[in-house]
Amino acid sequence: MRQAQTKAYIEFAQARTRSLYRSAWLLTGGDTHLSEDLVQETLSRMYVVWGRGSDKLGNPAAYAQTVLVRTFLMHRRRRSTATERLTAEPPEYGQQQPRAGGGTGDVALRVTLLHALGRLAPKDRAVLVLRYWEDRSVEETAQALNSTSGAIRTRTARALHRLRAELGEQAADLVPH
Repeated sequence: MRQAQTKAYIEFAQARTRSLYRSAWLLTGGDTHLSEDLVQETLSRMYVVWGRGSDKLGNPAAYAQTVLVRTFLMHRRRRSTATERLTAEPPEYGQQQPRAGGGTGDVALRVTLLHALGRLAPKDRAVLVLRYWEDRSVEETAQALNSTSGAIRTRTARALHRLRAELGEQAADLVPH
């Protein structure tokens, strides 16, 4: 890779790492270690693609998000049955969790939603993160997940239904009156 390409890639990686980490954190249900691994894998794959010519990527930020989601789904398919589970305990000392929406919102709401998201199937979680966190259109989400727009609409509706079921009575308590 030429020096100019390397410099451009480093600038891109520095600018996108935080956003990629936030998305990964939501996808993994708050697993900070797996989120870091997914971001590292995404940036590694982006480096390879970048070496072939970043001008061919079109929208590198959107492509990186697509790579992240596909890496997450691939990881979920490969993982063994013995996995770590989310607990009520905070992460290890020094590990900071990203704050959705900038940090002034209701902590209980974020934690409850994160736990409910963590109990959804990986593809359901991916669709909801792409559609509502990343604010992608149905078509962009379909492209990222290598699916059709109709399938994404159906999965979104079902995932929202499952999320509401996971929240149960808590959903009414989370909405300010």
